[in-house]
Amino acid sequence: MTRTTGQPVRSRIAAATAKRRTAVGRQPWLHDLVTVLEAPTVVLSGESGQIRDAGAEGALHSDLRVLSRAVVTLGGEEPAPIGHVLVSAQTARFSAVARNLGDDAPDPTVRVDRTRTVADGRVHERIEVSSTAAEPVSSWIEIQLDADLARVEQIKSGRGSQAEGFEAESVNDGVFARWSSSQARASVVAPGAELGESAFGGTVLVLRWPLDLSPRSHQVVEWTLAADTAKAPVVGVTRDQPQPVLAADDHRLAELARQSFSDLAALRMAPADAPEQIFYAAGSPWFFTLFGRDSIWAARLMLPFGTDLALGTLRALAERQGTVVDVASAQAPGKIPHELRSAEGVHDHMTLPALYYGTIDATPLWICLLRDAWRWGLPEDEVRSLLPALEAALGWLRDYADPDGDGFLEYLDESGTGLANQGWKDSGDSIRFSDGRIASGPVALCEVQAYAYEAAVGAADLLEHFGLDGAPQWREWAAGMQTRFRERFWVGEGRRRYPALALDGHKRPVDALTSNIGHLLGTGILSAQESEQIAELLTGEELSSGFGLRTMSTAEGGYSPLSYHCGSVWTHDTAIAVHGLVRSGLGESASGLVEGLLAASAGFGYRMPELYSGDARSGLDSDRPMPYPAACRPQAWAAAAIGPIVQALTGLQVRDGELVVERPASAPAGALTLSRVRLGADSFVVSAGRDGVRVEAMD
Repeated sequence: MTRTTGQPVRSRIAAATAKRRTAVGRQPWLHDLVTVLEAPTVVLSGESGQIRDAGAEGALHSDLRVLSRAVVTLGGEEPAPIGHVLVSAQTARFSAVARNLGDDAPDPTVRVDRTRTVADGRVHERIEVSSTAAEPVSSWIEIQLDADLARVEQIKSGRGSQAEGFEAESVNDGVFARWSSSQARASVVAPGAELGESAFGGTVLVLRWPLDLSPRSHQVVEWTLAADTAKAPVVGVTRDQPQPVLAADDHRLAELARQSFSDLAALRMAPADAPEQIFYAAGSPWFFTLFGRDSIWAARLMLPFGTDLALGTLRALAERQGTVVDVASAQAPGKIPHELRSAEGVHDHMTLPALYYGTIDATPLWICLLRDAWRWGLPEDEVRSLLPALEAALGWLRDYADPDGDGFLEYLDESGTGLANQGWKDSGDSIRFSDGRIASGPVALCEVQAYAYEAAVGAADLLEHFGLDGAPQWREWAAGMQTRFRERFWVGEGRRRYPALALDGHKRPVDALTSNIGHLLGTGILSAQESEQIAELLTGEELSSGFGLRTMSTAEGGYSPLSYHCGSVWTHDTAIAVHGLVRSGLGESASGLVEGLLAASAGFGYRMPELYSGDARSGLDSDRPMPYPAACRPQAWAAAAIGPIVQALTGLQVRDGELVVERPASAPAGALTLSRVRLGADSFVVSAGRDGVRVEAMD
């Protein structure tokens, strides 16, 4: 970049930027990155705090990377990192030492503390340099900045981009720089800085501050990035939300709760045209938007802490409910959407429209969330306002979810450019027979039939309570589903008898033993004996890794501990099984899974990832799971696992409009106190210890 002292300078980002990136076609890994965020803005960096032109690193805002490089040097050399702390979801502090400056002695005498704070559309860094050197230190602090303005799907697929240019200007009190494209604009303000020379042939903006430290003194420099994008369909939420507070004898539980509540607050978003409809964005860094299944499950698992997020999620999805039959978007009347983006997305061999409906489970799950939110105290006038959407969703369940009329919900991508699998295990190889063969469609998943059963019964309760027609017919429909499911899905013999993963296109049971059976618990589709049978399988060595629930049994032909959906452990999947065990009255069986999640959380710094390896805990040399390198972190339904964990440890449920606590005798984690449990408009403190469990109203 050319130095200037007052006139704007324009420079095209060169092709060299793209050459410094990862190999095209390889999804970048995330497991060793430090993430700070406030949706829809996220910054990912190495553990040193440096942001480099590589992989997923950078600052993203509304699905665009508005900063791809931010590397700090002192005296021309990068400081040596010594550690970092995640202060909150929004703030991280990175510490390093400048070994090239200060005293010529074994101990470092010049330290650098870099604090990064993220807000909606804003990244602020405070760089403090302190000296304990015996002599004055004179040098330069420099930071190299770059931007490629790549879209999130380009980054995820390992493809680079090229910005349309930037300009920078020295002003009286520092530097002002800006860059833009047709989709985004960003700017940097750096008080006290001047423009420096780039070491990358004119492709990088360099900010430079003089460093003058007397003995035992410090100096602070700061810079701020502001970003804005056009046509974003969802926006961040900046207003404060009181968070629950959990104190526990088991420090793992307390730390997991603190981080989870902080991450969930940072993942809140709302439609741009309806800022009151707050929901949880699915996760960082790829899914800062409304996702039908993910947003519903996150809101559902967090219902013990209030119904506001459930209401926002229900409304945001209902307003985008399908109205016509459209093959390209997988839309149908009454169907709840899968994903909302600002533009069409190209993902490898898929092309997904901005509003995409390729999900078989979001619609019954939407009905289940409405029913559950009502039970947890969602005001009746709010429920009543959503009844038209409920009836439309039931219409989809009746008229479109079962195209061949065999009585089961099934999916098949008719467009040829959408998701091949449309349940929560949506990778192309996830639906496998026990011998490892991949099933052909149309596919009827076991858990989706259970969701539909629960939705039909819950809808009947709502219709009856609010004086609408149809309750008897939906109860009859549910009874028929229960009978058909028992006849067609169960496979195996004796203690290894279980529901198959799915029925394939030839109506054959896809007989792999998988974690999907955990989603059946608590839905009502199982008998008490069947629930106990499933609980025994879930807690056995084939499925339970000791760190959580494997997605596929170790005895299956398709099993691999690092397979995305065929042997890894997903945090939310384990939490849903825990949730179902508690609702089925089998809370004692949940204790081992809860302990596994607590142990895993310690290994991940208490910020639970989307998924991790299914290796057996007993077979590892350290008491932490191996990461899945491409796992998102934080992710809403992974963070929301704190809800079922707390319910399992306290026995907390709602029955007939009252809070009920029945703590299992084997509950791990010792004594705990949880504030801001919500039932309707009322808040409570739940305490569990040796003398039992108490529920007390908060003032």
